[in-house]
Amino acid sequence: MLLRQLLKPSPLRAVAQMTRRSMATVGDHPLDCKVRQNIHEDNNFINYKKMSENLAIVRKRLNNRPLMYAEKILYSHLDDPHNQEIERGVSYLKLRPDRVACQDATAQMAILQFMSAGMPSVANPSTVHCDHLIEAQVGGDKDLSRAIDINHEVYDFLATSCAKYNIGFWKPGSGIIHQILLENYAFPGGLLIGTDSHTPNAGGLGMAAIGVGGADAVDVMANLPWELKAPKVIGVKLTGKLGGWTTPKDIILKVAGILTVKGGTGAIVEYHGPGTDSVSCTGMATICNMGAEIGATTSLFPFNDRMYDYLAATKRKDIGDFARSYAHELREDEGAEYDELIEINLSELEPHINGPFTPDLCTPISKLKEVAMANGWPEEIKVGLIGSCTNSSYEDMSRAASIAQDALDHGLKAKSLFTVTPGSEQIRATIERDGQSAVLEEFGGMVLANACGPCIGQWVKKTQLLQVTIVTSLAAMTLCFVTSPDLTVALAIGGSLYFNPLVDELTAADGSKFKLAPPSGPGLPESGYDAGVNTYQHPPKDRASVSVAVSPTSDRLQLLEPFKAWDGRDATDLPILIKCDGKTTTDHISMAGPWLKYRGHLDNISNNMLIGAKNIENGEANKVYNFSTKEYDAVPATARDYKSKGIPWVVIGDWNYGEGSSREHAALEPRHLGGLAIITRSFARIHETNLKKQGMLPLTFVDPADYDKIQPHDKVDLLCTEIAVGKPMTLRVHPANGDKDIEIKLQHTYNAPQIEWFKNGSALNTMALSNKS
Repeated sequence: MLLRQLLKPSPLRAVAQMTRRSMATVGDHPLDCKVRQNIHEDNNFINYKKMSENLAIVRKRLNNRPLMYAEKILYSHLDDPHNQEIERGVSYLKLRPDRVACQDATAQMAILQFMSAGMPSVANPSTVHCDHLIEAQVGGDKDLSRAIDINHEVYDFLATSCAKYNIGFWKPGSGIIHQILLENYAFPGGLLIGTDSHTPNAGGLGMAAIGVGGADAVDVMANLPWELKAPKVIGVKLTGKLGGWTTPKDIILKVAGILTVKGGTGAIVEYHGPGTDSVSCTGMATICNMGAEIGATTSLFPFNDRMYDYLAATKRKDIGDFARSYAHELREDEGAEYDELIEINLSELEPHINGPFTPDLCTPISKLKEVAMANGWPEEIKVGLIGSCTNSSYEDMSRAASIAQDALDHGLKAKSLFTVTPGSEQIRATIERDGQSAVLEEFGGMVLANACGPCIGQWVKKTQLLQVTIVTSLAAMTLCFVTSPDLTVALAIGGSLYFNPLVDELTAADGSKFKLAPPSGPGLPESGYDAGVNTYQHPPKDRASVSVAVSPTSDRLQLLEPFKAWDGRDATDLPILIKCDGKTTTDHISMAGPWLKYRGHLDNISNNMLIGAKNIENGEANKVYNFSTKEYDAVPATARDYKSKGIPWVVIGDWNYGEGSSREHAALEPRHLGGLAIITRSFARIHETNLKKQGMLPLTFVDPADYDKIQPHDKVDLLCTEIAVGKPMTLRVHPANGDKDIEIKLQHTYNAPQIEWFKNGSALNTMALSNKS
């Protein structure tokens, strides 16, 4: 079977590959060097010269005002720097990203959409990473083997389609997409889009890495410019120096507490200042990774020596040298003015723990006991988890192991269940070689597969667990907290949410009292990284003979049918499928966990549409009124009934609707089941774009208070013929109680090309029409 051949470890070690050097030639200009983006692709080079030229054009247009680093990256990647309208928070930038990356759960739909575009290969460097479909159960090797058996059909599809369309394929067991990107593909000043909300992890190497939906990825794969509303820029100035128990994770936990889960919406968070030099490259990646939790477009750090050291350690010293020749443009200009500025003194920053239920509920460790008691949070910690894409660096694992060793030296082990998720095969192999794995396992830890696992709900839970390190989609009664690996290990030793390792003593096995020593550990391995098993599949030179098969009877994969174009008329007498009460994330709209296996089958996964959303009418999830049958039913069943009768419907949502992951299924499913519009107080950026791409109407109340004027049993008219750039649309409400009709004004963020997406039925339909003309 093809899959078995593709997943068979190569006899070549990845470390041997790492010894290959990028071609370098010297021209008349210091930026004329030909330095490859990575060791895996021979013909993709870093083009600092072109970026510099674009930037010079924009600088002149902007009267040479000082630029922020985020602006430099975006403007240097403009499709048309001479004529692009540029106004932060207003203009839609047309950009040319350097790369596209997809994780396996979202890649299925992205590739299915790309296939329908009819192109022979991707036009821009692209990779697919198998990390989401591996469920954590009993440990790394067995979980990986089980995942390969269960998901063989999907892995076959991804492996063959990547081979067919010239896409790099990282097999199951390679590691988490964001860690692989940092280790292999990220470079200072680059622009990358990835079909996962935590793509900004690559900001730790000075790259503007932005999470998108699969339809956006398809645009770039098909060589279309990628469109982004010009973000504002929030500056975070770091002073002082990290030390003791305080970690890079505490910086973003503090920022999340300041900005909240929607405070970064429409903005890039740019860290700068002298304090950045005390943060390791992987620590910067941790901070940028979790910036997704505050709604930021992306986060990034300026290029510095810590990044250079990491590039050298990962066999990319040539990229580091090249970046040094362009270093003046890989940071903010002196005098650059941010739209908002936050200052944090790292010398005074205390370790934090955020949660439960929301990552912006921020509590310093000194206040945790007091806050936990006041809120009635259960004291006993059931499980602690470290690792995953956010905190699985060599530094993280080394510091965690130092705390565990301190406990073992005093005869103690973890009181709580304890799991470790290496972020990549390279990390797994290196910490196994250097002994951290052995310490963590002796401490009581279970080392899981190199995959997302618990972080996305892909694990088997034996009980209702209190989680301390990573946010997951668990049962409603589970209290999930986010903190550093250091505090996680310490709290797992103490077994209590009231334990503060900075001041509290523990009782050793011999009855003596002791305090845990502050953690320590090198940022980079002294003996270099062990690349482990080679898990990368190069696209073959002869791609014409590769066949991509999708069985018509498959329940995992389904070829896509184009959505119908708009009929050109106003929509009248529409039912409200559900009026959502409070937070409605992409996980409420399209759950992960066991539903991940249907990510390539639109009809099957649509059976989870909005089943987690809270119905304001009855306070329940997945129970809504069907005006046609006069009965209550599940949300997807009700939508299917309306669709079968030719009745379009709308959803009414609250603030920041669609926050969370980048999953475009949260937009595809409503469209597939006959929805016309999602009307909310506000949207999360990625979800709003995803809805537009699929031909849905994402609309917001001009007056957010109008949300309260609509009741679940009302009918509405939506005057679609009013759609125009910068113009409001009218929603006419017919109250179910017989009161007089209400007219409500709705606004949108469509530009002219995006309106064509709606008219044609989707962005993909628009692309297909363009290819025919």
